[in-house]
This record gives sequence, C-alpha cells and structure tokens, in this order.
Amino acid sequence: MPHSIWGWILVGLIAGWLCGKITRGRGFGLIGNLLLGLIGGVVGGWLFGKLGVVAFGFIGSLAAATVGAVLLVAIAGLFGGHH
Repeated sequence: MPHSIWGWILVGLIAGWLCGKITRGRGFGLIGNLLLGLIGGVVGGWLFGKLGVVAFGFIGSLAAATVGAVLLVAIAGLFGGHH
C-alpha cells in the first residue's frame, strides 16, 4: 500500500511518540523524539527491507518506524551522553 508524504509524516510522528514511551526518559523530549520518529521511519523501512521483514499496512509501517526511532535514540544517546 503506497503512502502519501503526509501518511509517512503521520506514521513518523506517532512512532516518535511511541519511542518516547518505550525509552522512558532516555529519549530527547517530545520534539526530539518526534523528529527522531520521522527519521526513524526511513531507517526502520530500510532496516526491515534489509532483514527481509515485510511490513504491511499502517501497523507494519508504524512498527518499522518505531523500531527505527528507538534505534536512533539509542545511537544518539551513545554519542550525546544520554543514558
């Protein structure tokens, strides 16, 4: 199912919010997590593709974006000093 740019933005924003809930205090605040969610959508989609994981529909896209956002928060925390 192809997504419009607005669909991807919505998925990324929700993923960023979910990332904040998952990381509980290890994230970068609401705005930072939302931005990481937007970027995480791209990272998660790429990662799922490389691993051969097929993400169907909204839930699949949200899962990929959330995984990407959590990974970005973890990596950024390593370099940014957040624990």
